[in-house]
Amino acid sequence: MSDTITEAVKSKYGSVATSGLSTDHQGVKAVAEAFGYTPDELASIPAEANMGLSCGNPTATANLRPGETVVDLGCGGGLDVFLAARKVGPTGQAIGIDMTPEMLDLARRNAEKAGLANVEFHWATIDRLPLPDSSVDCVISNCVINLAPDKPAVFREIARVLRPGGRLAVSDIALKRDLPPELGNDLMAYVGCIAGAIPIEDYRQGLIEAGFAHVEVIDSGADLNAYAKVENQAVCCPPPTAASPSSSSPLAVVDSGCCAVGPAAVVDEALHSRLAELLRRYDVNDYAASVKVFAVKPR
Repeated sequence: MSDTITEAVKSKYGSVATSGLSTDHQGVKAVAEAFGYTPDELASIPAEANMGLSCGNPTATANLRPGETVVDLGCGGGLDVFLAARKVGPTGQAIGIDMTPEMLDLARRNAEKAGLANVEFHWATIDRLPLPDSSVDCVISNCVINLAPDKPAVFREIARVLRPGGRLAVSDIALKRDLPPELGNDLMAYVGCIAGAIPIEDYRQGLIEAGFAHVEVIDSGADLNAYAKVENQAVCCPPPTAASPSSSSPLAVVDSGCCAVGPAAVVDEALHSRLAELLRRYDVNDYAASVKVFAVKPR
């Protein structure tokens, strides 16, 4: 089942990477701003680095300092890598990890546009990082860990690559209560960042078991329906109607491959129709939350 999930996620992310979505689309820009990115931040990086896939802004909370090495798990088109690179400066390094070749191609093109010499990208899954032990000051991630089938392995890998005293600053989706079986057992709800999410307390406990201290998993209070702002950027889903009051939820306009599933232009119609059908019946905010995750590797 984990291989099926991984391939489904890669397929959807590949579609998003080639969709042409960017900050130049007003709806995509609005989603990024709703989850904490400032207009100045978005203007400072290539527009194509932002595809509306975020559920927070980890670079705003990571307290990055000049000279540090930071790794972004599931870097996509490079949005957080480029923001991190500017914060750590020319003496620091920002590294992006992604398992989707199309995303890495896009990120590397964006890096050339940005003219940043202190960034690099690697093709890998986030549960098997191609980095040495104790080589990183900070690990960030944005709405990606929920997609990993083996989250304990991800947490252990983060702990392995962090230096003693290093820190984790993540934005993610976690559950406030159990999902209905129809959602929890559906592959496309997994790809849409819902069925793969774990309870907030399990997230906290998983990091503690991986050896982290000072663990916090905080509900940001953000409205996941912010993703409806990209609804008009895609034509694959019908608009909300009085007969489907939940269809304004982010995953009711699914196309992409993560929680910002509204924007992608190229989708598998059968898969999309199935997820849209499921999520019109549920208000995502009743079950899931955008969370800010913090943890420190003990010295």
